[in-house]
Amino acid sequence: MKKNYKYILFAIIISISACKNTIDKNNTSKFLPANNTNLFIGTGGHGHTYPGATVPFGMLQVSPDNGISSWDWCSGYHYSDSIMIGFSHLHLSGTGIGDLADIRLMPINKKVDLSKEIKSRDDLEYKSLYSHEEETASPGYYSVNLKSHNIKVELTSNLRTAFHKYTFAQNDVQSVVLDLGFAINWDKTIASKINMIDATTISGYRYSEGWAKNQKVFFVTKFSKPIEKIELVADGNYITDATSVVGEKSFAQLYFKSENNSQLLVKVAVSSVSEANALENLSKETIDFEGIKSESAETWNKNLSKITVQTDNKDLETIFYTALYHTQVAPVTFSDVNGEFRKENDEIVKAANYTAYSTLSLWDTFRAEQPLLTITHPEKVADIINSMLAYYETNKILPVWTLYGNETNTMTGYHSIPVIAEAYIKGIKGFDIKKAYQAMKTTMMQDERGLNYYKKYGYVPHNLLDESVTITLEYAYNDWCVAQIAKELGEQDDYTYFINRSKAYEYLFDAETGFMRGKNDAGTSWKEPFDPKYSAHRVHAEYTEGNAWQHSWFVLHNVKNLIQMHGGDDKFSNKLEQLFTESSEITGENVSADITGLIGQYAHGNEPSHHIAYMFNFANKPWKTQYWVREILKTQYNTTPDGLSGNEDCGQMSAWYVFSSMGLYPFSPASGEYQIGSPLFKSSTIKISEEISFTIKADNVSDENIYIQSATLNGKDFNRTTISHKEIMQGGVLQFKMGKSPNKNWGIIKK
Repeated sequence: MKKNYKYILFAIIISISACKNTIDKNNTSKFLPANNTNLFIGTGGHGHTYPGATVPFGMLQVSPDNGISSWDWCSGYHYSDSIMIGFSHLHLSGTGIGDLADIRLMPINKKVDLSKEIKSRDDLEYKSLYSHEEETASPGYYSVNLKSHNIKVELTSNLRTAFHKYTFAQNDVQSVVLDLGFAINWDKTIASKINMIDATTISGYRYSEGWAKNQKVFFVTKFSKPIEKIELVADGNYITDATSVVGEKSFAQLYFKSENNSQLLVKVAVSSVSEANALENLSKETIDFEGIKSESAETWNKNLSKITVQTDNKDLETIFYTALYHTQVAPVTFSDVNGEFRKENDEIVKAANYTAYSTLSLWDTFRAEQPLLTITHPEKVADIINSMLAYYETNKILPVWTLYGNETNTMTGYHSIPVIAEAYIKGIKGFDIKKAYQAMKTTMMQDERGLNYYKKYGYVPHNLLDESVTITLEYAYNDWCVAQIAKELGEQDDYTYFINRSKAYEYLFDAETGFMRGKNDAGTSWKEPFDPKYSAHRVHAEYTEGNAWQHSWFVLHNVKNLIQMHGGDDKFSNKLEQLFTESSEITGENVSADITGLIGQYAHGNEPSHHIAYMFNFANKPWKTQYWVREILKTQYNTTPDGLSGNEDCGQMSAWYVFSSMGLYPFSPASGEYQIGSPLFKSSTIKISEEISFTIKADNVSDENIYIQSATLNGKDFNRTTISHKEIMQGGVLQFKMGKSPNKNWGIIKK
């Protein structure tokens, strides 16, 4: 990974600031994990994270917008930028497609022309310069100085209301622009409304289409001062003598009295349902910015304390708690305080006895983010599943990737299925398993997204559908997950059917090359020519955002059989080692930008690689898992804005770090087991409940002492490379002794 000395200097400054914050907290020694985060990690490079204010799984993410439409600005913000166009209330964390950035406010100190045509941010008269030296962020709080307007902006949030504090220069013009028209990335405004309810309150809506095809955001905004004057613009025309405007693209400039009070406080709530619901979502108390900021920090400290680590390396501590933070910003609360939310067909439904969630990046998060939630927030897992089942009630199919209630159909497979299977296998209650099983089975028996070919041929032929290899492998795992629940529910015929279908990967394994390859519909030939390093992004490709090197290992449910197909433990582990030591050249004219974080051909910057280092465990070479997991931890994460090797993807990149740094990984989530890697910390403690905790200790651990020499679980000899979810949830101590050289006898399966 290239070094950027500006980023390194930034990391030092942040580290000093974090230490100061810890010392200054009433001179107490109480550990506050929120003080050990750096929310600018991932805002540079290809991390696509945002630095703004939210609470765990909050409905609102109030964060700065740079105004650029480009891949690295998917969150609305990129650390390389120096121009601000405002602060909107919905943002995506680490996705590879951009949307949202709805209901944007921008405080300014002058009148601007809102009627001029806007083709890019260059046309926005209210934009401002800013510098990172005058910008701070911590869990639940963000602030920046707008240089061009001489205004300090501070942001905080609770579950359904965002709070702004603007500090103007003394006696300067106090004005705020509300922009419902200018869209960034894939988003496009199609209708909007601004309405002045009373002297301090405005409301309205913004309808848009983009990645989410039918996105409807209703809002209410309340100010701490009366609005002295309002100027309204619709579709390039000022609307005079009016307090309400409707148009495709609507804007407003609001003016406030500046004498004797340089601060303006604002609170904003949104809803997918109506302005009335947004008003109901709006916090009713007087705007107490500092109070809300403190409550938000307290909420984050409570949530980030669910896992605590001990290390002498402050950078590792910062990376860990920032990663844990990033695992709790998505999915997001979608149902209103009264339980209502909008479906993409505009049906308004009510979440009964659960909270509805959206922003479900399931292709990514089923791997480690969702498994982490089964430990830290099991009640939210049940609510996420109930949200999926609400979607199923309308669509008669489980969701793929939902955004603001819309199905985006982004990525391959149906990974709602392993999320449901994992939850049930791990004993999580709060959803109807029979209804969920019917949804799983019905989804895998329909004909959409290549399932018609999969059912007919036993695999997806490359000449009938792009990304055929990845789709086949993921459907095979989905089938295995359905089979596990069928078995649990006593549906023997279903179990037999789906367990047999889960062997689909066998059709695509080419023993001669050792790769999964595209096969034609006749089953007689592989796709030629074949180059395992070749990548084609989403078009005429057999692999999704990758190549044969990266996708040929996705057999989570039967690694033993995959090893046999390779010719045994040694041949398999040699091939696996070659993955990490092969040259990092990616061939092709349309290489996927998602192939990042390369170690050989291993691509940690994208999710299909995330389980691979743990596969040495299955081939009786656990010391190789320990070596390569540590190499990934060391090279793919750091404390700079470029500190993530690829898109954060709604918590998955960070969840990998959280698990792997503790020495665990949920290799096949629905198995209910975790693979053992190489713990990074002296100790890691998971708070299971007020009475129960599970601690992982690593004696003698260091940068050199990465190999497990021996282990005990609750004082008894522990000589295996897996631990069950049940064992963790019962609490106890898993203790490792670490050393410089591999112990090639530890964790070996006797044959």
